[in-house]
Amino acid sequence: MQRSLQGLVLVLASSLMLLSNAAETITPLPQYEVDTEWPQLPVEWKLGDPSSFAVDADDNVWLVHRPKTLSDEDYPSAAPPVIAFNTTGEVINAWGGSGSGYQWPQREHFIHVDYQGFVWIGGNYCPDRNLPRLQAENDDQILKFSPEGELLLQIGRSNGSGGNDDMSNLHQPADVMVDPATDELYVADGYGNHRVIVFDANSGEFKRLWGAFGNQPRDLDQCPPPALASVPDGQGPDQFSIVHAIRISADGLVYVADRENRRVQVFSRDGQFMQQLIRHDIPFARNLELSSDSAQQYLYVGGGNGIVVVDRLAMETVGTIEVEGMIGSGHQIATDSKGNLYIAGSFRGMQRLSLRNAAPET
Repeated sequence: MQRSLQGLVLVLASSLMLLSNAAETITPLPQYEVDTEWPQLPVEWKLGDPSSFAVDADDNVWLVHRPKTLSDEDYPSAAPPVIAFNTTGEVINAWGGSGSGYQWPQREHFIHVDYQGFVWIGGNYCPDRNLPRLQAENDDQILKFSPEGELLLQIGRSNGSGGNDDMSNLHQPADVMVDPATDELYVADGYGNHRVIVFDANSGEFKRLWGAFGNQPRDLDQCPPPALASVPDGQGPDQFSIVHAIRISADGLVYVADRENRRVQVFSRDGQFMQQLIRHDIPFARNLELSSDSAQQYLYVGGGNGIVVVDRLAMETVGTIEVEGMIGSGHQIATDSKGNLYIAGSFRGMQRLSLRNAAPET
């Protein structure tokens, strides 16, 4: 009897120790609040629809907006399409728009600042949208600039797309990211095409491409593409719909937001499909961002009325960010080194969500 009691005590003590150790290793879910003081814009500037944010190595926040969406009254006061803010929200740089030697996109869609500080811009216009002030040209190009706005590289040409097999042109690309480990540019391509395509970030040389589940992408050029009210049960179609966002984690996993199919697919760098997370119940995979901790534990995914927090490696939902005054799930999102989130909400505006609880480093 005494031995049994001693054994029970040892088992209970071991269980309590395991629970205690597990509790110490759990990273708390991020908690946010809207920063109503950010940013600070010159009073004479007018902003069009904020389309995308990016954050550089110094935590400066870069915005691309759409000046041509302004009213006739406000258009003469349009701010430059690219604006950089410092950490306190003050403007430190602004440039962009039509210029000599390159084709500025008709409808600004994304901005990305890579690990070397170069700024990448692209658009998603197709002529059948018939929007005011825009020329009847497809945005089939990506531009690379210095931080001061000097053109360094153009990949693709306006109206140049030959479809998903075209290795030189894009077709209304939605997002990009440069992988620091390989200096390769990964493109979410996009609205007209239905693929991921990879280029050398310095020369623009084609490297490889793939579609959903690693399949060969097929042409289905719909302008504008349909917004789906629902998705069927199961794993979803064998082709991407709108490839809307892309992120590469430090451990070399490629995350792709297939927006209208409401899923995030995960690939290796060479395009091997690994797993996916699909949500049939809410609009999902509007955008993507990685958390700022060293392990990049979380993947932030725009979904429903907020931003869904996903355990990145398990690809399981662990929470949702929905706070008072938030403008919703956003069009594109970004995060800085302190974990603050930046939401470009297109016609809903833009905002910073300030992190209230700093997640421990893992």
